Amino acid sequence: MPWLFWTPAVLCLLFAAALAAVLHRLYRLKLDAPADREAAGGALEFPEGWEKLDELLSILLNLQEYGVSHAGTVSREDFARSVLDISCQLMSCARGSIMLWDNAAGCLRIVAAKSAGTDKSQKLFFKPGEGVAGKAFASGQAIFVANPEKDPRYVQARPEESEPFISIPLLVKSKPVGVLNLHATDGTESFTGYKAKFLNILAGEAAVMLHNQDLLDNLQTFYLEMVQTLARAVDSKDAYTREHSDRARSKARRLASELKLPDQMSRYIEYAALLHDIGKIGIDQSILLKPGKLTPEEYEVMKRHPIIGHQILAPVKYLGPVAQMVLYHQEWYDGRGYPEGLKGEEIPMGARMVAVIDAWDAMRSDRPYRKALSREAATAELRRCAGTQFDPKIVEAFLKIEAQAPAAAPREG
Repeated sequence: MPWLFWTPAVLCLLFAAALAAVLHRLYRLKLDAPADREAAGGALEFPEGWEKLDELLSILLNLQEYGVSHAGTVSREDFARSVLDISCQLMSCARGSIMLWDNAAGCLRIVAAKSAGTDKSQKLFFKPGEGVAGKAFASGQAIFVANPEKDPRYVQARPEESEPFISIPLLVKSKPVGVLNLHATDGTESFTGYKAKFLNILAGEAAVMLHNQDLLDNLQTFYLEMVQTLARAVDSKDAYTREHSDRARSKARRLASELKLPDQMSRYIEYAALLHDIGKIGIDQSILLKPGKLTPEEYEVMKRHPIIGHQILAPVKYLGPVAQMVLYHQEWYDGRGYPEGLKGEEIPMGARMVAVIDAWDAMRSDRPYRKALSREAATAELRRCAGTQFDPKIVEAFLKIEAQAPAAAPREG
C-alpha cells in the first residue's frame, strides 16, 4: 500500500531531474550568448523567461522535499499555505488563494489565502462552474481575466477589484482536486506567456503532492481502525485488559508530547500502546485468568505473548516499528527482561515507554490476586525500579505528566 504514495513522489523527482538537465543546457546557451551577440552585432537577446527557470526549479525541489519529509505529519491546509506562499513568491504577488474540493459539501472551499491589505472579505465557497475559479475547476483549463471589473465571470469581493487574475486548476490525471488563484497586485505583470506555463507546472506538482497526502491519510486511517479492532479483540478475551489499551494509548500520546518526539514516531508509540498485549490472544484462558500466582511452566508460556504479538504485526509493513516495540516491551533497562535480554538504549524507545505505561496501569488496577495500589505507592514503585526495570528519564517524564492529570480512583479489573 505505501507504494501508492511513493510512486508519484519518485516520478516528481524524475521530473525535477529532467528539468535540471534542461536548465543546465539553457545555462550553457546563456554562457555562449555574449559571443553570439557580438557576432550578430549585439542584436541577440537572451529570453527573460529562461532566467526564471532557476527559481522555478528551486521552488519545485523545495516543494517536493517538503511534501515527502512531512508526509503524514502536516495538514492539507498547512501544505496548501506553503504552495500559495511559493506561488506568490514566484509571481511576485501579494494576493492569492488555494481552493480544494470538499467532497462532503460538494463545493470548492478556500483552505489558504493571502491578502495585500486588511480586507478579508471574499467568497469562501464555490460550486463547480461558479465564478472564474469554479469554471476553471469544471473545465480543467486555466482562465486568465485581464480586467475583472468588466468580466461577468469574475465574482468580486470588492467593487474596486481590477487587477489581472488567473485561476489554475490543480489536476491529478486530468481530474481536478482544487484551484490556485493569483492576483497581479502592485503592478505585477499579467500571467501570460512563460509565466502561465510556470504556474501550470507548479500547480501540477502541488496537485500530485496533495493527492499523495490524501492517499497517505486514508491509509493511516485504515491502519488505525485495524489497530483499534485488534485491541478490542484482546480486550474481549482478558477481563483485565478491558479499556486498558485505550488508557495506555492516551498516556502514550501525552508522554510522547512531553518527550517532544516526532509526530510519526508518536503515532507508532500510540499503536504499540494499543497493541502491546495482542499476543495474549495466543495464550490459554486458564493462564490469563488464573486468580493465583503462575507456576514456572505457566510463566514461561505467558512470556511468549510479546513474541506472538510480534508475529501477528510484523507481516504488516507499515506496522514494522510497532511490531518491534511490542516484541521488546517486557525488556528490562538493566538487561534482565525478556525475550532477548536487551539492555538500556538497545531497547527501542517506544518499548521503554510502553513498559512504564503498562506497569503503571497494572499497579493502579485491581487484579485477581491483589487490590490496586494508591497513586503514591505506584509512584514510589516506579521510582524504585528506575534504572533497573525502567528507563529513569522516561519514568520522570511519565510521573511529570501523571502529576498534571486529575486524580483518579483505583480501577477494578
